[in-house]
Amino acid sequence: MVPETDFLADSKVTPGKLEFLRDSVRFEVTGTIPIESAFSPKNPKISLLFKSSENSIFFDDLELTKNVGEYSYKESFVLAFEPWMEGAFLEAQFFYGKKAQAEPSQKKVLARGVITTPLLAKIGNVNPDEPIPQVGLFISTGVMDADLSRSKEFVIKFAAGSSTISKSASNQQAIADLKSFLTENSSVLSLKITGIQSPEAAEGKSSKLGMDRAEAVNQLLTQSNISVRDSVTEVKSRWNDWFDFRLLLRENEKLSTQKKDQYYAVLLNGSDYQTQAEALRKISGFNQVASDLFPSLRAAKIEVVAKPLPGLNQEQTALLQKALNEDDNNSELDMTDWAIAGEASPRLEDKEKIYSKMTELFRSVIPYNNLAVVKMRLAQRTLDQTTKANLWKEANKLLYQASKIATDPYVMHNQGQILVLQGKTWDAYKKLSDASVLTRNQDFLRYNESLRGALDIMRGDYKLATLRFDYPYSEPKDFFNKGLAYFLSKDYSNASLSFEESVMAGRNYGYGYYGLAMVAAESGQKEVALLQLDKAIHASELIYQKALVDPIFEEIRTSDEFFQIFRPSVKINEK
Repeated sequence: MVPETDFLADSKVTPGKLEFLRDSVRFEVTGTIPIESAFSPKNPKISLLFKSSENSIFFDDLELTKNVGEYSYKESFVLAFEPWMEGAFLEAQFFYGKKAQAEPSQKKVLARGVITTPLLAKIGNVNPDEPIPQVGLFISTGVMDADLSRSKEFVIKFAAGSSTISKSASNQQAIADLKSFLTENSSVLSLKITGIQSPEAAEGKSSKLGMDRAEAVNQLLTQSNISVRDSVTEVKSRWNDWFDFRLLLRENEKLSTQKKDQYYAVLLNGSDYQTQAEALRKISGFNQVASDLFPSLRAAKIEVVAKPLPGLNQEQTALLQKALNEDDNNSELDMTDWAIAGEASPRLEDKEKIYSKMTELFRSVIPYNNLAVVKMRLAQRTLDQTTKANLWKEANKLLYQASKIATDPYVMHNQGQILVLQGKTWDAYKKLSDASVLTRNQDFLRYNESLRGALDIMRGDYKLATLRFDYPYSEPKDFFNKGLAYFLSKDYSNASLSFEESVMAGRNYGYGYYGLAMVAAESGQKEVALLQLDKAIHASELIYQKALVDPIFEEIRTSDEFFQIFRPSVKINEK
Protein backbone atom coordinates (compact mmCIF):
# COMPACT_ATOMS: atom_id res chain seq x y z
CA MET A 1 0.00 0.00 0.00
CA VAL A 2 1.16 3.51 -0.82
CA PRO A 3 0.68 5.92 2.09
CA GLU A 4 -1.72 8.83 1.63
CA THR A 5 0.87 11.24 0.37
CA ASP A 6 0.09 14.26 -1.82
CA PHE A 7 2.47 13.45 -4.66
CA LEU A 8 1.46 16.61 -6.54
CA ALA A 9 1.94 18.95 -3.56
CA ASP A 10 4.80 20.93 -5.09
CA SER A 11 3.82 20.51 -8.72
CA LYS A 12 3.56 23.99 -10.18
CA VAL A 13 3.51 25.91 -13.42
CA THR A 14 5.52 29.01 -14.27
CA PRO A 15 4.16 31.60 -14.88
CA GLY A 16 1.45 30.99 -12.30
CA LYS A 17 -1.14 32.37 -14.71
CA LEU A 18 -0.81 31.20 -18.31
CA GLU A 19 -0.46 34.07 -20.79
CA PHE A 20 -0.89 34.57 -24.51
CA LEU A 21 2.30 35.97 -26.05
CA ARG A 22 3.06 36.28 -29.75
CA ASP A 23 0.58 33.66 -30.99
CA SER A 24 1.54 31.09 -28.36
CA VAL A 25 1.20 29.99 -24.74
CA ARG A 26 4.53 29.22 -23.04
CA PHE A 27 4.96 27.62 -19.64
CA GLU A 28 7.17 25.36 -17.55
CA VAL A 29 5.97 22.59 -15.21
CA THR A 30 8.18 21.52 -12.30
CA GLY A 31 7.80 19.35 -9.22
CA THR A 32 9.00 16.33 -7.24
CA ILE A 33 7.65 12.95 -6.14
CA PRO A 34 8.96 11.89 -2.70
CA ILE A 35 10.66 8.49 -2.35
CA GLU A 36 9.61 7.03 1.00
CA SER A 37 11.47 3.71 1.33
CA ALA A 38 9.25 0.64 0.82
CA PHE A 39 6.11 2.76 0.71
CA SER A 40 7.19 4.65 -2.40
CA PRO A 41 4.85 4.49 -5.39
CA LYS A 42 5.84 1.89 -8.01
CA ASN A 43 6.31 3.12 -11.58
CA PRO A 44 5.18 6.70 -10.88
CA LYS A 45 4.04 8.79 -13.83
CA ILE A 46 3.09 12.44 -14.21
CA SER A 47 0.86 13.48 -17.10
CA LEU A 48 -0.60 16.84 -18.12
CA LEU A 49 -4.05 17.60 -19.45
CA PHE A 50 -5.06 20.94 -20.96
CA LYS A 51 -8.84 20.91 -21.30
CA SER A 52 -11.89 23.09 -21.90
CA SER A 53 -15.52 22.25 -22.70
CA GLU A 54 -14.64 22.49 -26.39
CA ASN A 55 -11.30 20.75 -26.78
CA SER A 56 -8.35 19.19 -24.97
CA ILE A 57 -4.68 18.27 -25.28
CA PHE A 58 -3.16 15.17 -23.61
CA PHE A 59 0.61 15.49 -23.22
CA ASP A 60 3.17 12.69 -23.11
CA ASP A 61 4.27 11.63 -19.64
CA LEU A 62 6.80 13.99 -18.12
CA GLU A 63 10.34 12.71 -17.90
CA LEU A 64 11.19 11.82 -14.28
CA THR A 65 14.73 12.04 -12.88
CA LYS A 66 15.41 9.74 -9.92
CA ASN A 67 17.40 11.40 -7.14
CA VAL A 68 18.34 10.24 -3.62
CA GLY A 69 15.06 11.08 -1.90
CA GLU A 70 12.73 12.00 -4.75
CA TYR A 71 11.86 11.95 -8.41
CA SER A 72 12.03 15.38 -10.02
CA TYR A 73 10.62 16.73 -13.25
CA LYS A 74 10.99 19.94 -15.18
CA GLU A 75 9.69 20.48 -18.68
CA SER A 76 8.90 23.50 -20.87
CA PHE A 77 6.04 23.76 -23.35
CA VAL A 78 5.15 26.06 -26.23
CA LEU A 79 1.60 25.73 -27.57
CA ALA A 80 0.23 27.50 -30.63
CA PHE A 81 -2.67 29.49 -29.21
CA GLU A 82 -6.21 28.53 -30.18
CA PRO A 83 -9.36 30.36 -28.98
CA TRP A 84 -10.64 27.40 -26.92
CA MET A 85 -7.59 27.67 -24.66
CA GLU A 86 -8.79 30.94 -23.13
CA GLY A 87 -11.18 29.11 -20.79
CA ALA A 88 -9.19 25.87 -20.42
CA PHE A 89 -7.51 24.52 -17.27
CA LEU A 90 -4.10 22.88 -17.01
CA GLU A 91 -4.15 19.78 -14.80
CA ALA A 92 -1.33 17.58 -13.49
CA GLN A 93 -2.25 13.88 -13.10
CA PHE A 94 -0.42 11.27 -11.01
CA PHE A 95 -0.39 7.55 -11.86
CA TYR A 96 1.49 4.60 -10.32
CA GLY A 97 1.60 0.80 -10.48
CA LYS A 98 2.38 -1.77 -13.15
CA LYS A 99 -1.11 -1.83 -14.65
CA ALA A 100 -2.31 1.01 -16.83
CA GLN A 101 -4.82 3.17 -14.98
CA ALA A 102 -7.80 4.74 -16.71
CA GLU A 103 -8.15 7.33 -13.98
CA PRO A 104 -5.26 9.07 -12.19
CA SER A 105 -4.68 8.48 -8.50
CA GLN A 106 -4.35 12.22 -7.88
CA LYS A 107 -5.11 15.40 -9.79
CA LYS A 108 -4.10 19.01 -9.33
CA VAL A 109 -5.19 22.05 -11.32
CA LEU A 110 -2.07 24.09 -12.01
CA ALA A 111 -3.71 26.99 -13.86
CA ARG A 112 -7.16 28.10 -14.92
CA GLY A 113 -7.59 29.92 -18.22
CA VAL A 114 -5.15 31.90 -20.32
CA ILE A 115 -4.65 35.65 -20.01
CA THR A 116 -5.37 36.93 -23.51
CA THR A 117 -5.30 40.66 -22.80
CA PRO A 118 -3.35 41.48 -26.02
CA LEU A 119 -6.23 40.03 -28.05
CA LEU A 120 -8.51 42.76 -26.68
CA ALA A 121 -6.77 45.21 -29.04
CA LYS A 122 -9.29 46.81 -31.39
CA ILE A 123 -8.28 46.02 -35.00
CA GLY A 124 -11.60 46.37 -36.84
CA ASN A 125 -13.18 43.01 -36.11
CA VAL A 126 -16.97 42.95 -36.01
CA ASN A 127 -18.76 41.58 -32.95
CA PRO A 128 -22.52 40.89 -33.21
CA ASP A 129 -23.65 43.00 -30.23
CA GLU A 130 -21.32 45.97 -30.79
CA PRO A 131 -21.26 48.92 -33.24
CA ILE A 132 -19.62 48.10 -36.58
CA PRO A 133 -16.04 49.43 -36.59
CA GLN A 134 -15.12 51.77 -39.45
CA VAL A 135 -12.33 50.32 -41.58
CA GLY A 136 -10.41 51.54 -44.62
CA LEU A 137 -9.21 54.99 -45.65
CA PHE A 138 -10.73 56.89 -48.56
CA ILE A 139 -8.49 59.19 -50.60
CA SER A 140 -10.12 62.61 -50.74
CA THR A 141 -9.42 65.50 -53.02
CA GLY A 142 -7.54 68.53 -51.73
CA VAL A 143 -7.56 67.52 -48.08
CA MET A 144 -6.33 64.09 -47.12
CA ASP A 145 -8.78 62.03 -45.08
CA ALA A 146 -11.53 64.65 -45.39
CA ASP A 147 -14.09 62.00 -44.42
CA LEU A 148 -12.44 61.49 -41.03
CA SER A 149 -13.71 63.47 -38.09
CA ARG A 150 -11.54 66.02 -36.33
CA SER A 151 -11.77 66.95 -32.69
CA LYS A 152 -10.69 70.05 -30.85
CA GLU A 153 -11.08 71.44 -27.34
CA PHE A 154 -11.71 75.07 -26.39
CA VAL A 155 -11.60 76.43 -22.85
CA ILE A 156 -13.58 79.31 -21.37
CA LYS A 157 -12.11 80.49 -18.07
CA PHE A 158 -13.94 81.97 -15.08
CA ALA A 159 -13.07 83.88 -11.93
CA ALA A 160 -13.06 81.89 -8.68
CA GLY A 161 -16.60 81.06 -7.57
CA SER A 162 -18.15 82.77 -10.59
CA SER A 163 -20.24 81.56 -13.53
CA THR A 164 -20.14 84.92 -15.30
CA ILE A 165 -18.09 84.86 -18.48
CA SER A 166 -15.54 87.64 -18.59
CA LYS A 167 -14.61 89.32 -21.87
CA SER A 168 -10.96 88.43 -21.43
CA ALA A 169 -8.63 88.13 -24.39
CA SER A 170 -8.29 84.37 -23.87
CA ASN A 171 -12.06 83.81 -23.81
CA GLN A 172 -12.60 85.96 -26.90
CA GLN A 173 -9.83 84.10 -28.67
CA ALA A 174 -11.38 80.75 -27.70
CA ILE A 175 -14.71 81.74 -29.29
CA ALA A 176 -12.93 83.06 -32.38
CA ASP A 177 -10.97 79.81 -32.70
CA LEU A 178 -14.18 77.79 -32.27
CA LYS A 179 -15.88 79.76 -35.06
CA SER A 180 -12.89 79.22 -37.32
CA PHE A 181 -12.89 75.50 -36.60
CA LEU A 182 -16.61 75.18 -37.35
CA THR A 183 -16.23 77.19 -40.56
CA GLU A 184 -13.67 74.69 -41.81
CA ASN A 185 -15.57 71.71 -40.37
CA SER A 186 -19.24 72.55 -40.75
CA SER A 187 -20.66 69.06 -40.17
CA VAL A 188 -20.75 68.82 -36.36
CA LEU A 189 -20.90 65.26 -35.04
CA SER A 190 -20.88 66.19 -31.36
CA LEU A 191 -20.43 69.23 -29.13
CA LYS A 192 -19.92 68.71 -25.40
CA ILE A 193 -19.87 71.57 -22.92
CA THR A 194 -18.54 70.49 -19.53
CA GLY A 195 -18.46 72.88 -16.61
CA ILE A 196 -15.69 72.06 -14.15
CA GLN A 197 -14.71 73.38 -10.73
CA SER A 198 -11.48 73.79 -8.85
CA PRO A 199 -11.18 72.09 -5.42
CA GLU A 200 -10.81 75.55 -3.89
CA ALA A 201 -13.32 76.51 -1.16
CA ALA A 202 -14.43 79.52 -3.20
CA GLU A 203 -15.74 77.13 -5.87
CA GLY A 204 -18.56 75.87 -3.65
CA LYS A 205 -19.65 72.58 -2.16
CA SER A 206 -21.89 71.24 -4.95
CA SER A 207 -21.87 70.76 -8.71
CA LYS A 208 -24.19 73.75 -9.24
CA LEU A 209 -21.33 76.10 -10.14
CA GLY A 210 -20.01 73.74 -12.78
CA MET A 211 -23.44 73.34 -14.39
CA ASP A 212 -24.03 77.10 -14.22
CA ARG A 213 -20.74 77.58 -16.09
CA ALA A 214 -21.73 75.03 -18.71
CA GLU A 215 -25.13 76.73 -19.21
CA ALA A 216 -23.45 80.14 -19.44
CA VAL A 217 -21.14 78.90 -22.19
CA ASN A 218 -24.10 77.35 -24.02
CA GLN A 219 -25.84 80.74 -23.98
CA LEU A 220 -22.62 82.42 -25.11
CA LEU A 221 -22.49 80.17 -28.20
CA THR A 222 -26.04 81.23 -29.11
CA GLN A 223 -25.18 84.89 -28.59
CA SER A 224 -22.08 84.43 -30.76
CA ASN A 225 -24.22 83.02 -33.63
CA ILE A 226 -22.73 79.55 -33.23
CA SER A 227 -25.66 77.28 -34.03
CA VAL A 228 -25.39 73.54 -33.42
CA ARG A 229 -28.23 70.98 -33.44
CA ASP A 230 -29.60 70.07 -30.00
CA SER A 231 -29.36 66.38 -30.92
CA VAL A 232 -25.54 66.55 -31.00
CA THR A 233 -25.13 68.97 -28.07
CA GLU A 234 -24.50 67.82 -24.52
CA VAL A 235 -24.31 70.18 -21.54
CA LYS A 236 -22.97 68.72 -18.31
CA SER A 237 -20.68 69.33 -15.33
CA ARG A 238 -17.93 67.50 -13.45
CA TRP A 239 -17.46 67.92 -9.72
CA ASN A 240 -15.53 66.07 -7.03
CA ASP A 241 -13.56 64.42 -9.81
CA TRP A 242 -9.77 64.55 -10.21
CA PHE A 243 -9.85 63.69 -13.93
CA ASP A 244 -9.14 67.22 -15.20
CA PHE A 245 -6.51 67.76 -12.53
CA ARG A 246 -4.71 64.60 -13.69
CA LEU A 247 -4.70 65.88 -17.27
CA LEU A 248 -3.06 69.11 -16.16
CA LEU A 249 -0.65 67.19 -13.93
CA ARG A 250 0.53 65.07 -16.83
CA GLU A 251 1.31 68.18 -18.90
CA ASN A 252 3.04 70.02 -16.05
CA GLU A 253 6.69 70.35 -17.01
CA LYS A 254 7.72 71.72 -13.61
CA LEU A 255 7.27 68.34 -11.90
CA SER A 256 9.61 65.38 -12.24
CA THR A 257 8.29 61.97 -13.23
CA GLN A 258 8.97 60.71 -9.71
CA LYS A 259 6.96 63.56 -8.20
CA LYS A 260 4.08 62.92 -10.59
CA ASP A 261 4.09 59.26 -9.58
CA GLN A 262 3.51 60.37 -5.97
CA TYR A 263 0.37 62.17 -7.07
CA TYR A 264 -0.76 59.29 -9.31
CA ALA A 265 -0.37 56.85 -6.40
CA VAL A 266 -3.02 58.85 -4.55
CA LEU A 267 -5.25 59.67 -7.51
CA LEU A 268 -5.48 56.05 -8.65
CA ASN A 269 -5.89 54.33 -5.29
CA GLY A 270 -9.67 54.04 -5.56
CA SER A 271 -10.43 56.15 -2.49
CA ASP A 272 -13.25 58.68 -2.41
CA TYR A 273 -12.66 62.26 -3.52
CA GLN A 274 -12.31 63.76 -0.04
CA THR A 275 -9.86 61.09 1.15
CA GLN A 276 -7.73 61.68 -1.93
CA ALA A 277 -7.87 65.44 -1.35
CA GLU A 278 -6.52 65.02 2.17
CA ALA A 279 -3.75 62.70 0.96
CA LEU A 280 -2.75 65.15 -1.79
CA ARG A 281 -2.34 67.99 0.71
CA LYS A 282 0.23 65.91 2.58
CA ILE A 283 2.53 65.68 -0.45
CA SER A 284 5.35 68.18 -0.18
CA GLY A 285 5.03 70.99 -2.69
CA PHE A 286 1.29 70.49 -3.14
CA ASN A 287 0.49 74.14 -2.36
CA GLN A 288 2.64 75.28 -5.28
CA VAL A 289 1.08 72.68 -7.60
CA ALA A 290 -2.38 73.80 -6.50
CA SER A 291 -1.43 77.44 -7.09
CA ASP A 292 -0.23 76.57 -10.61
CA LEU A 293 -3.03 74.26 -11.69
CA PHE A 294 -6.23 75.08 -9.79
CA PRO A 295 -6.94 78.35 -11.67
CA SER A 296 -7.13 76.35 -14.91
CA LEU A 297 -9.90 74.25 -13.36
CA ARG A 298 -12.19 77.28 -12.99
CA ALA A 299 -13.47 76.69 -16.48
CA ALA A 300 -15.83 75.13 -18.95
CA LYS A 301 -14.53 72.93 -21.74
CA ILE A 302 -16.04 72.87 -25.22
CA GLU A 303 -15.19 69.59 -26.99
CA VAL A 304 -16.15 69.49 -30.67
CA VAL A 305 -16.01 66.61 -33.12
CA ALA A 306 -16.73 67.76 -36.68
CA LYS A 307 -15.76 67.23 -40.28
CA PRO A 308 -15.80 69.13 -43.58
CA LEU A 309 -18.96 68.91 -45.66
CA PRO A 310 -18.00 68.74 -49.34
CA GLY A 311 -20.60 68.47 -52.06
CA LEU A 312 -21.74 69.44 -55.55
CA ASN A 313 -24.06 72.25 -56.53
CA GLN A 314 -27.41 71.63 -58.17
CA GLU A 315 -26.11 71.87 -61.74
CA GLN A 316 -23.19 69.54 -61.05
CA THR A 317 -25.51 67.04 -59.36
CA ALA A 318 -27.67 66.91 -62.48
CA LEU A 319 -24.61 66.25 -64.66
CA LEU A 320 -23.51 63.53 -62.26
CA GLN A 321 -26.86 61.74 -62.46
CA LYS A 322 -26.82 61.97 -66.23
CA ALA A 323 -23.39 60.37 -66.43
CA LEU A 324 -24.38 57.60 -64.00
CA ASN A 325 -27.47 56.73 -66.02
CA GLU A 326 -25.68 56.59 -69.39
CA ASP A 327 -23.25 54.03 -70.82
CA ASP A 328 -21.16 56.77 -72.38
CA ASN A 329 -17.59 56.99 -71.07
CA ASN A 330 -17.55 60.78 -71.34
CA SER A 331 -18.45 63.24 -68.61
CA GLU A 332 -18.79 66.99 -68.33
CA LEU A 333 -17.50 66.78 -64.76
CA ASP A 334 -13.79 66.49 -64.01
CA MET A 335 -12.28 63.93 -61.66
CA THR A 336 -12.26 66.30 -58.68
CA ASP A 337 -16.02 66.82 -59.06
CA TRP A 338 -16.58 63.06 -59.16
CA ALA A 339 -14.37 62.50 -56.13
CA ILE A 340 -16.20 65.18 -54.14
CA ALA A 341 -19.52 63.58 -55.10
CA GLY A 342 -18.26 60.25 -53.81
CA GLU A 343 -17.13 61.78 -50.53
CA ALA A 344 -20.40 63.65 -50.05
CA SER A 345 -22.62 60.60 -50.62
CA PRO A 346 -23.57 59.15 -47.21
CA ARG A 347 -24.75 55.74 -48.48
CA LEU A 348 -22.18 53.10 -49.40
CA GLU A 349 -24.40 51.97 -52.29
CA ASP A 350 -24.23 55.47 -53.85
CA LYS A 351 -20.47 55.67 -53.30
CA GLU A 352 -20.12 52.30 -55.01
CA LYS A 353 -21.92 53.55 -58.14
CA ILE A 354 -19.87 56.73 -58.30
CA TYR A 355 -16.46 55.15 -57.77
CA SER A 356 -17.28 52.27 -60.10
CA LYS A 357 -18.14 54.74 -62.87
CA MET A 358 -14.94 56.68 -62.11
CA THR A 359 -12.83 53.58 -62.85
CA GLU A 360 -14.27 53.71 -66.38
CA LEU A 361 -13.65 57.44 -66.81
CA PHE A 362 -10.27 58.07 -65.15
CA ARG A 363 -6.95 56.27 -64.77
CA SER A 364 -6.27 57.21 -61.17
CA VAL A 365 -5.52 55.59 -57.83
CA ILE A 366 -8.47 57.40 -56.22
CA PRO A 367 -11.47 55.52 -57.69
CA TYR A 368 -9.86 52.09 -57.35
CA ASN A 369 -8.81 52.73 -53.75
CA ASN A 370 -12.12 54.30 -52.74
CA LEU A 371 -14.20 51.58 -54.38
CA ALA A 372 -12.09 49.04 -52.48
CA VAL A 373 -12.90 50.84 -49.21
CA VAL A 374 -16.60 50.62 -50.05
CA LYS A 375 -16.22 46.86 -50.51
CA MET A 376 -14.37 46.62 -47.19
CA ARG A 377 -17.14 48.47 -45.35
CA LEU A 378 -19.84 46.39 -47.03
CA ALA A 379 -17.95 43.33 -45.81
CA GLN A 380 -18.19 44.72 -42.27
CA ARG A 381 -21.98 44.73 -42.56
CA THR A 382 -22.42 41.02 -43.22
CA LEU A 383 -21.97 38.11 -40.84
CA ASP A 384 -21.95 35.62 -43.72
CA GLN A 385 -18.31 34.57 -43.97
CA THR A 386 -18.48 33.57 -47.66
CA THR A 387 -19.93 36.95 -48.66
CA LYS A 388 -17.37 38.71 -46.44
CA ALA A 389 -14.46 36.79 -48.00
CA ASN A 390 -15.70 37.57 -51.53
CA LEU A 391 -15.96 41.29 -50.77
CA TRP A 392 -12.40 41.28 -49.37
CA LYS A 393 -11.27 39.50 -52.54
CA GLU A 394 -12.94 42.16 -54.72
CA ALA A 395 -11.37 44.91 -52.61
CA ASN A 396 -7.92 43.35 -52.94
CA LYS A 397 -8.25 43.18 -56.73
CA LEU A 398 -9.14 46.87 -56.85
CA LEU A 399 -6.23 47.77 -54.56
CA TYR A 400 -3.89 45.76 -56.78
CA GLN A 401 -5.09 47.79 -59.78
CA ALA A 402 -4.50 50.99 -57.82
CA SER A 403 -0.96 49.91 -56.89
CA LYS A 404 -0.15 49.35 -60.59
CA ILE A 405 -1.03 52.99 -61.27
CA ALA A 406 1.02 54.45 -58.39
CA THR A 407 2.58 53.60 -55.03
CA ASP A 408 0.25 55.11 -52.46
CA PRO A 409 0.17 54.91 -48.63
CA TYR A 410 -3.63 54.74 -48.55
CA VAL A 411 -3.63 51.71 -50.82
CA MET A 412 -1.02 50.01 -48.62
CA HIS A 413 -2.96 50.84 -45.47
CA ASN A 414 -6.13 49.31 -46.90
CA GLN A 415 -4.27 46.21 -48.04
CA GLY A 416 -2.86 45.95 -44.52
CA GLN A 417 -6.30 46.38 -42.95
CA ILE A 418 -7.73 43.52 -45.00
CA LEU A 419 -4.79 41.31 -44.00
CA VAL A 420 -5.48 42.19 -40.36
CA LEU A 421 -9.13 41.14 -40.69
CA GLN A 422 -8.02 37.92 -42.39
CA GLY A 423 -5.79 37.13 -39.42
CA LYS A 424 -2.54 37.61 -41.33
CA THR A 425 -1.09 40.01 -38.78
CA TRP A 426 2.60 39.68 -39.70
CA ASP A 427 1.97 40.41 -43.40
CA ALA A 428 -0.33 43.25 -42.38
CA TYR A 429 2.32 44.81 -40.17
CA LYS A 430 4.77 44.96 -43.08
CA LYS A 431 2.20 46.71 -45.29
CA LEU A 432 1.33 49.25 -42.60
CA SER A 433 5.00 49.91 -41.87
CA ASP A 434 5.68 50.57 -45.56
CA ALA A 435 2.68 52.92 -45.68
CA SER A 436 4.01 55.02 -42.77
CA VAL A 437 7.31 55.54 -44.60
CA LEU A 438 5.59 57.06 -47.64
CA THR A 439 4.02 60.12 -46.00
CA ARG A 440 4.37 62.58 -43.13
CA ASN A 441 0.69 63.51 -43.23
CA GLN A 442 -0.33 63.61 -39.55
CA ASP A 443 -3.97 62.66 -40.11
CA PHE A 444 -2.94 59.60 -42.09
CA LEU A 445 -0.25 58.61 -39.58
CA ARG A 446 -2.67 59.00 -36.67
CA TYR A 447 -4.94 56.41 -38.24
CA ASN A 448 -2.25 54.12 -39.66
CA GLU A 449 -0.10 54.13 -36.53
CA SER A 450 -3.08 53.38 -34.28
CA LEU A 451 -3.70 50.18 -36.23
CA ARG A 452 0.01 49.45 -36.26
CA GLY A 453 0.09 50.00 -32.50
CA ALA A 454 -2.78 47.54 -32.05
CA LEU A 455 -0.73 44.96 -33.95
CA ASP A 456 2.31 45.76 -31.78
CA ILE A 457 0.15 44.84 -28.79
CA MET A 458 -0.83 41.53 -30.37
CA ARG A 459 2.81 40.88 -31.32
CA GLY A 460 3.99 41.45 -27.75
CA ASP A 461 5.93 44.70 -28.40
CA TYR A 462 4.13 46.64 -25.67
CA LYS A 463 6.68 49.42 -25.11
CA LEU A 464 6.84 50.10 -28.85
CA ALA A 465 3.05 50.13 -28.97
CA THR A 466 2.88 53.01 -26.47
CA LEU A 467 4.92 55.14 -28.89
CA ARG A 468 2.46 54.52 -31.73
CA PHE A 469 -0.32 56.34 -29.91
CA ASP A 470 1.42 59.71 -29.63
CA TYR A 471 -1.37 61.43 -31.59
CA PRO A 472 -4.57 63.28 -30.60
CA TYR A 473 -7.51 60.88 -30.66
CA SER A 474 -11.27 61.21 -30.27
CA GLU A 475 -12.46 57.61 -30.67
CA PRO A 476 -12.94 55.43 -27.55
CA LYS A 477 -11.23 52.47 -29.25
CA ASP A 478 -8.00 54.42 -29.78
CA PHE A 479 -7.87 55.53 -26.15
CA PHE A 480 -8.57 51.93 -25.14
CA ASN A 481 -5.76 50.54 -27.32
CA LYS A 482 -3.44 53.16 -25.90
CA GLY A 483 -4.43 52.16 -22.38
CA LEU A 484 -3.92 48.50 -23.27
CA ALA A 485 -0.36 49.21 -24.44
CA TYR A 486 0.44 50.98 -21.16
CA PHE A 487 -1.27 48.26 -19.09
CA LEU A 488 0.73 45.48 -20.73
CA SER A 489 3.87 47.57 -20.19
CA LYS A 490 2.87 47.65 -16.49
CA ASP A 491 2.60 51.45 -16.57
CA TYR A 492 -0.68 51.45 -14.66
CA SER A 493 -0.84 55.22 -14.11
CA ASN A 494 -0.91 56.05 -17.82
CA ALA A 495 -3.05 52.98 -18.52
CA SER A 496 -5.70 54.18 -16.08
CA LEU A 497 -5.68 57.68 -17.55
CA SER A 498 -6.09 56.35 -21.11
CA PHE A 499 -8.89 53.98 -20.09
CA GLU A 500 -10.65 56.91 -18.40
CA GLU A 501 -10.28 58.91 -21.61
CA SER A 502 -11.89 55.98 -23.44
CA VAL A 503 -14.81 56.08 -21.00
CA MET A 504 -15.14 59.85 -21.37
CA ALA A 505 -15.16 59.55 -25.18
CA GLY A 506 -17.83 56.84 -25.11
CA ARG A 507 -19.78 56.05 -21.95
CA ASN A 508 -21.46 53.08 -23.65
CA TYR A 509 -18.12 51.66 -24.78
CA GLY A 510 -17.57 48.95 -22.19
CA TYR A 511 -13.92 48.29 -22.95
CA GLY A 512 -12.75 51.43 -21.15
CA TYR A 513 -14.45 50.19 -17.98
CA TYR A 514 -12.94 46.74 -18.49
CA GLY A 515 -9.50 48.32 -18.72
CA LEU A 516 -10.08 50.19 -15.46
CA ALA A 517 -11.20 46.93 -13.85
CA MET A 518 -7.98 45.23 -14.98
CA VAL A 519 -5.85 48.04 -13.52
CA ALA A 520 -7.75 47.84 -10.23
CA ALA A 521 -7.40 44.04 -10.09
CA GLU A 522 -3.66 44.23 -10.73
CA SER A 523 -3.38 46.89 -8.01
CA GLY A 524 -5.27 44.78 -5.46
CA GLN A 525 -8.28 47.12 -5.39
CA LYS A 526 -11.08 44.55 -5.26
CA GLU A 527 -13.99 46.95 -4.71
CA VAL A 528 -12.91 49.28 -7.53
CA ALA A 529 -12.38 46.31 -9.87
CA LEU A 530 -15.89 45.01 -9.18
CA LEU A 531 -17.41 48.47 -9.65
CA GLN A 532 -15.77 48.95 -13.07
CA LEU A 533 -16.42 45.36 -14.13
CA ASP A 534 -20.11 45.79 -13.36
CA LYS A 535 -20.26 48.66 -15.86
CA ALA A 536 -18.20 46.79 -18.45
CA ILE A 537 -20.15 43.53 -18.63
CA HIS A 538 -23.47 45.28 -19.18
CA ALA A 539 -22.13 47.06 -22.26
CA SER A 540 -21.17 43.98 -24.28
CA GLU A 541 -21.94 40.26 -24.32
CA LEU A 542 -18.38 39.61 -25.47
CA ILE A 543 -17.00 41.40 -22.39
CA TYR A 544 -19.51 39.54 -20.21
CA GLN A 545 -18.25 36.16 -21.44
CA LYS A 546 -14.59 37.15 -21.21
CA ALA A 547 -14.87 38.40 -17.64
CA LEU A 548 -16.17 35.01 -16.53
CA VAL A 549 -12.93 33.24 -17.53
CA ASP A 550 -10.26 35.97 -17.51
CA PRO A 551 -7.50 34.87 -15.06
CA ILE A 552 -6.80 38.54 -14.28
CA PHE A 553 -9.88 38.41 -12.05
CA GLU A 554 -9.08 35.01 -10.51
CA GLU A 555 -8.52 36.46 -7.04
CA ILE A 556 -11.97 38.08 -6.94
CA ARG A 557 -13.89 35.46 -8.96
CA THR A 558 -14.53 33.26 -5.89
CA SER A 559 -16.27 36.08 -4.02
CA ASP A 560 -20.05 36.42 -3.78
CA GLU A 561 -19.71 40.04 -4.91
CA PHE A 562 -18.19 38.91 -8.22
CA PHE A 563 -21.12 36.67 -9.16
CA GLN A 564 -23.61 39.19 -7.83
CA ILE A 565 -22.80 41.61 -10.66
CA PHE A 566 -23.51 38.87 -13.23
CA ARG A 567 -26.87 37.78 -11.86
CA PRO A 568 -29.05 40.45 -13.56
CA SER A 569 -27.63 39.43 -16.94
CA VAL A 570 -28.20 35.74 -16.19
CA LYS A 571 -31.84 36.39 -15.34
CA ILE A 572 -32.38 38.29 -18.59
CA ASN A 573 -30.85 35.47 -20.60
CA GLU A 574 -33.02 32.88 -18.86
CA LYS A 575 -36.28 34.65 -19.75
